[in-house]
Amino acid sequence: MTLHPTVKSVTDRIIERSAPTRAAYLEQMRAAQGKGPARARLSCSGQAHAYAASGEDKDALAQTSAGNLGIVTTYNDMLSAHQPFETYPEQIKAAVRSIGGTAQVAGGVPAMCDGVTQGEAGMELSLFSRDVIALAASVALSHNIFDAAVFLGVCDKIVPGLVIAAQAFGHLPAVFLPAGPMQSGLANDEKAKVRQKFAAGEVGRDALMAAEMAAYHGPGTCTFYGTANTNQMLMEFMGLHLPGASFVTPNTPLREALTVHGAKQALGLSALGDSYTPVCDILDERAFVNGIVGLNATGGSTNLLIHLVAMAKAGGIILDWQDFSDLSDITPLMARVYPNGLADVNHFHAAGGLGYMIGELLKAGLLHPDTKTVAGTGLAHYTRDPKLLDGDLSWQDGPETSLNPGILRPVAEAFAPTGGLRRLTGTLGTAVMKVSAVAPEHQIVQAPVRVFADQDSVKAAFKAGELTGDVIVVVRFQGPKANGMPELHSLTPLLSILQGRGQKVALVTDGRMSGASGKVPAAIHVCPEALDGGPIARLQDGDLLRVDAVAGTLQIFTEGVMDRPAAAADLSGNQAGTGRELFAMFRNTVGAADSGATIFGG
Repeated sequence: MTLHPTVKSVTDRIIERSAPTRAAYLEQMRAAQGKGPARARLSCSGQAHAYAASGEDKDALAQTSAGNLGIVTTYNDMLSAHQPFETYPEQIKAAVRSIGGTAQVAGGVPAMCDGVTQGEAGMELSLFSRDVIALAASVALSHNIFDAAVFLGVCDKIVPGLVIAAQAFGHLPAVFLPAGPMQSGLANDEKAKVRQKFAAGEVGRDALMAAEMAAYHGPGTCTFYGTANTNQMLMEFMGLHLPGASFVTPNTPLREALTVHGAKQALGLSALGDSYTPVCDILDERAFVNGIVGLNATGGSTNLLIHLVAMAKAGGIILDWQDFSDLSDITPLMARVYPNGLADVNHFHAAGGLGYMIGELLKAGLLHPDTKTVAGTGLAHYTRDPKLLDGDLSWQDGPETSLNPGILRPVAEAFAPTGGLRRLTGTLGTAVMKVSAVAPEHQIVQAPVRVFADQDSVKAAFKAGELTGDVIVVVRFQGPKANGMPELHSLTPLLSILQGRGQKVALVTDGRMSGASGKVPAAIHVCPEALDGGPIARLQDGDLLRVDAVAGTLQIFTEGVMDRPAAAADLSGNQAGTGRELFAMFRNTVGAADSGATIFGG
């Protein structure tokens, strides 16, 4: 199938825009490749330090040229998605020994759960944790004694941070090994109903706790299609997972077989063999375009509008939100997974999952078919499903028709002709909106604003019965420079209640929303942010604002707003406590949301 002209034109302009920075990055990677691992060049003392605790692998490391695999792990048992990683290092070491290699845990990486920190002070460290993860993973690989790496990570900031680090060591091959989603528990829509009833005071905390525990009940990723599962989708579309690996549940024979094969594959792609495939060759401009198409086709998390920009920048590739918007215009919405529908990711996977979707998009010319991946050259590898037959792992042709059209549809019969993301521009600045779960009648809201400086004030106003009539709730001073750009997902239940009462309601913020954001229109990531004196800092209660996801506009209709001085906020309460004092450097140096909200290169 011929490549769609918009896919080609967007890719071409990214290549042109990125030419100087991409060339400099690749030159750096080729130089690192030419030097190779420092293992053989280390002093005897240096090697002794590196191998001292390697047990049965010590002689192989010291005396032979067998490949050495670095394991970068984000294991902790505070994150259900990461708890299964506890046993991965021993599985990986045994796997590579069987092919004559060695493996060492290069280092551990911090990983926090946004589900725990929603609405809490810790959420103000969340976005910055991505860059901390990138730094920590780089320290893990800094000994430069590895021929390849595997990265163990799943959740919101963790995968983007690991990808940034993988690109810093882009001369090495790398395979990302997921843990998979937990088995389905209480349906996500039932859980959401209980949350709304609790917000309205209709049920007590005991009912809320019971519902949450029934939904989040075991090892694995949360089953809704939020940022964590969007990350997993991207790793397949961009070629860093094994085909079909994303949504196989933890602690199953197939999951273990994929982990073992992934470890062997990583070492097999090293420069010691004849299939050398470094990360810098996999993550090119075409791979990022494929990832953006996947993001739109699945109605994925808005967080990736920030993370993909930062991830690309680490490889010298410059993305902007117009790229996302233009690709959204030609990408059909093929999936309905909660919060965009009632199904969870396990249902999506059973209906045909990513393999079916990639096959459909390839046939429609909406993906670059010839990218390099950890499974070989060509994205067609990712139309096949992993199977465990008589104990042996193999890949079989995936389904050519959806097994549940209520969840997953072909391109020709998609749920919507365009993707789930919109870029909004206008007199208030630039913002983005996830519209895949927003009903058409709610995609345009023109109403007076109520302005707040934090989400607790919104909750207080709601409880006091102040949010009556049509209203656009503006929550400002939530950008990366102000307080680390926390997610405001805890506002979703109360805004949903207002919408359910028949009010026209929208959220406008320079902060973030979770990948679980749903049916209430939310214009988020507003740039410039309030702390930079953006127009959002000049709004006052009662100003008329229009949020229009159809036209892609964000307009102030009240005269004289831009003549006002920018409001100031007392941010002293956001500067210390729960570790926030240690992140002042991040707040002072971070770039804008539309440039990735990263400390790396502004």
